[in-house]
Amino acid sequence: MRRERLAQERTLKDVADAARISMPYLSELERGRKEASSEVLAAAAGALGLGLGDLLSLAQNELTRHTRSRTRGRTTTSAPYNGLCLAA
Repeated sequence: MRRERLAQERTLKDVADAARISMPYLSELERGRKEASSEVLAAAAGALGLGLGDLLSLAQNELTRHTRSRTRGRTTTSAPYNGLCLAA
């Protein structure tokens, strides 16, 4: 979320206001300190001009990139997990 917000050159306040959530809560979400409901994620995605699926896809790509960079050079016997885990 943060990467997309910054790419759009938008402030926390701007996106939080558009999503109708508090700025501190959005900040906590972006930093991974809070878990969001699907409704909050959809509101934040909408505020960024994205659909919920688009936001989740961006998150999956980021997690995949992060996982691959951490496992580069390691030998693994199992196939990498290419899914996205969400808490509900």
